[in-house]
Amino acid sequence: MTHNTDRNLPLFERAKAVIPGGVNSPVRAFKAVGGTPRFIERAQGAYMWDANGQRFIDYIGSWGPMILGHGHPAVLEAVQKAALEGFSFGAPTEREIELAEAIIALVPSLEMVRLVSSGTEAGMSAIRLARGATGRSKIIKFEGCYHGHADALLVKAGSGLATFGSATSAGVPPEVVQHTVVLEYNNITQLEEAFALHGADLACVMIEPIAGNMNFVRASVPFMRRCRELCSQYGALLVFDEVMNGFRVALGGAQSVYARDIPGFEPDLTVMGKVIGGGMPLAAFGGKRAVMEQMAPLGAVYQAGTLSGNPVATACGLATLRAISQPGFFESLSASTRRLVDGLMAAAAAEGVPFSADCEGGMFGFFLLPELPSNYGQVMRSDGARFNRLFHGLLDRGVYIAPALYEAGFVSAAHTAQDIDDTIAVARDVFKTL
Repeated sequence: MTHNTDRNLPLFERAKAVIPGGVNSPVRAFKAVGGTPRFIERAQGAYMWDANGQRFIDYIGSWGPMILGHGHPAVLEAVQKAALEGFSFGAPTEREIELAEAIIALVPSLEMVRLVSSGTEAGMSAIRLARGATGRSKIIKFEGCYHGHADALLVKAGSGLATFGSATSAGVPPEVVQHTVVLEYNNITQLEEAFALHGADLACVMIEPIAGNMNFVRASVPFMRRCRELCSQYGALLVFDEVMNGFRVALGGAQSVYARDIPGFEPDLTVMGKVIGGGMPLAAFGGKRAVMEQMAPLGAVYQAGTLSGNPVATACGLATLRAISQPGFFESLSASTRRLVDGLMAAAAAEGVPFSADCEGGMFGFFLLPELPSNYGQVMRSDGARFNRLFHGLLDRGVYIAPALYEAGFVSAAHTAQDIDDTIAVARDVFKTL
């Protein structure tokens, strides 16, 4: 009789007895790919180790924040020093100002920011602010874009433009989502029709400029230009969800990438998270002074949080932003990511596997499709069963990518050329089996 020495299995059983599904965020349960989640014990640089002591090259990076890799010395030092000074005060600190100033200095569209604790909190607060500032109720979002789990945003597309979306989660009443219009990503005709129909009632358009939750899908430049034009024309706010993109695809966020092609381009509000906290629970939303001054205690839009601007989290975020602001940082990170993507495409082509991939900065995505998709419907045509075989093939060989078809991947500054070459070699081995 063989004795099962996999420590992940008993941990998962223990977890399921006390935590719904055994996890505190659904994708971690491996439900999409099957098998047992890996319980991580520690991480360093570009690597994580599970409960069995198996080492993985990590392309999840805590879903984006670990842009410097795990345990970066300057970040560790800042966090340890801050922890000694106190975990939480419920009162303002100088470091909150420093972090806000650092974010504003890097993103030209921001004049003021409010710090919060999670991307969901930042997203729902930005929508409340947009509604408060415009005096309107309706919002546009796009199918396949995820903006956190606030009720008004957990919506899938309705049957037509005149109808509003339907809730994608139990516990969300229909009347809560009746003001949310869900459109197809990158569909200019639909966008124009929606503004023609609802324009006077629209508070905002909320969009992930480079979507990361239908894997990696870019908004086209013409589509983004039209979003900006229509929002300006109808007096709606353009809200960029840069929780994933911000300081990950470029030092100025995804908005700086679009500004290269659209002169003077800026969103009205920006939602940020992940990298600005360096792995700690921290997020923010911000925009022009005139809009941000609608927030309490100055204005009538209410938002509050005990842990907002937490002193340990701000220390972590500030140290991270300082490190990624060094000259050449993004050029180097982008080159590593491009090397990975090009290598994976070549490996797939060599083995005759349909494959397409894209990247920007330290964020990448790939599809088991011959061409890159431009919306959620096209993403859904990807071969799920084949992806699951790819995922487990990589995992068994020590490469950890997202355990779901619909998630982007992340490269850190800690990934070496050898790590990337090893990943490509492993991927080619797995492609042979597909």
